[in-house]
Amino acid sequence: MGIYVNPGNIPFQKACRLEVYIDKSMLISKMNAVYGTEKGFICVSRPRRFGKSMAVNMLAAYYSCGCDSAELFAGLKIEKEKSFQKHLNQHNVIRIDIQRFLESEKELDTFIGEIERSIVSELMKEFPEYEGFDSGSRLKTALDQIFLQSGTGFVFIIDEWDCVFRIAKNRKETQKEYLDFLRGLFKGADYADLVYMTGILPIKKYGEHSALNIFDEYSMISPKNLGEYFGFTQEEVNDACRQRGMDFGEVERWYDGYRVGKFHIYNPKSVADALIWGEVQSYWTGTETYEALKIYIDLNFDGLKEAVTVMLGNGGCVIDPSTCQNDMTTFRTKDDVLTLLVHLGYLTYKKETSEVFIPNQEIEQEFLRAVRVGGWDGVIQSLNRSEELLKSTWALDGAAVAEGMSRIHHETSSVLKYNQESALTCAVLMAYYSAKNYYVNPVMEFPSGKGFADVVYLPKRNADFPALVVELKWDRTAGGALRQIREKEYASWIEGYTGDILLVGINYEKETKVHTCQIEKHVKMD
Repeated sequence: MGIYVNPGNIPFQKACRLEVYIDKSMLISKMNAVYGTEKGFICVSRPRRFGKSMAVNMLAAYYSCGCDSAELFAGLKIEKEKSFQKHLNQHNVIRIDIQRFLESEKELDTFIGEIERSIVSELMKEFPEYEGFDSGSRLKTALDQIFLQSGTGFVFIIDEWDCVFRIAKNRKETQKEYLDFLRGLFKGADYADLVYMTGILPIKKYGEHSALNIFDEYSMISPKNLGEYFGFTQEEVNDACRQRGMDFGEVERWYDGYRVGKFHIYNPKSVADALIWGEVQSYWTGTETYEALKIYIDLNFDGLKEAVTVMLGNGGCVIDPSTCQNDMTTFRTKDDVLTLLVHLGYLTYKKETSEVFIPNQEIEQEFLRAVRVGGWDGVIQSLNRSEELLKSTWALDGAAVAEGMSRIHHETSSVLKYNQESALTCAVLMAYYSAKNYYVNPVMEFPSGKGFADVVYLPKRNADFPALVVELKWDRTAGGALRQIREKEYASWIEGYTGDILLVGINYEKETKVHTCQIEKHVKMD
């Protein structure tokens, strides 16, 4: 048993003893299915605190012939799989935590050599009978010789593979040298039976192509068939809450919202902390701070601040994630920044609509902290006015809503482009920010009747509040906005809703900068 070669199972033992442990062992069956094939090169990227190291420790404990883990896996789901016994502690494993060799920037010039020396040294002890390599040999040379003389392959398990790109953000040559090292280690390597890498970032791209094209990537943008292993699923959290007497609704509001393929995924560390301490609050700041977020949302890209404002108003923003280069410095558009924030866990991506959203209340608090200290004072003031404006809407008080809209539109003008239609939409989402307490996320360009309503708010399940159908006009009239709602039957799609439906027409006069608003109840057809 070594530190890197054929490690033991102590880290997984500790994970199994946690007060809150959720069985993710079926990930092993996915790895067994690709073991020894061309598809056995896996790179999984997830945000911090999403269970990456736990998965790495589990895989090492399962495959490594340096330990006996049968007792640890007793009773776990994987034990019933046909492939379980075939691979249990039957393989030579090389486990590397890259961050262990890169604790500071001063090690950037030496870490690759240190990795090779450390592992080759252990290989010499583990396989003393094989010739053709010594303490000064390259790692690839040592592995080639062992395989040539014995036919013995290896399972490689690499944690924090991408920390080079986070520590050496601006050192392109260091990044390239590291990628060349990994490519040389694995491309065409007969000794590589399975490679599982995990980190926060997907593999660096140059243009449209991956720098390590032998790997299949599983990310927060494209989880493929590993989505349920990216965090806790809704069913898992519901069961855990029931066992510990926690209010699932509160846990859902704080930690749900990550869309990973077909799964709703919860931040596992935050959920575990909430269950252990019996208190629902933000645990994200334990390892992440708003300063990290602020750096990115303050970048001067056209439309970025508008996008953040829309998302603070519970709306979504359409992005093209394919242009992101998967590093922390190469940004050409706002889409690149927003894609990075998905990988970092600050946003979630809905593949069906190509939209990004702020996932939950825990992350929303980080955004609010970031804008509060970032010169976005108007946005904060607008959010504070929201509850009053929503109540005025329920009271059909169009004059009060128009006045509130004028203030909010003016307050956000330092962030938004005041005389653009998109700015009016952003202002409306800001105005109805507090609607998140009573409504599901607003639907933009809602397909209904004979056209598309600008914004629709549908009440949460079992909530006794009117649905809102909002139409926005620019240099027209509020009355004209209402007529369009009626004539194009925007409310027809939601007439099945048993409560009231309010039609809200808002107009903005560009020259006078005056807002007007008219509100009326929708009369349902018998």
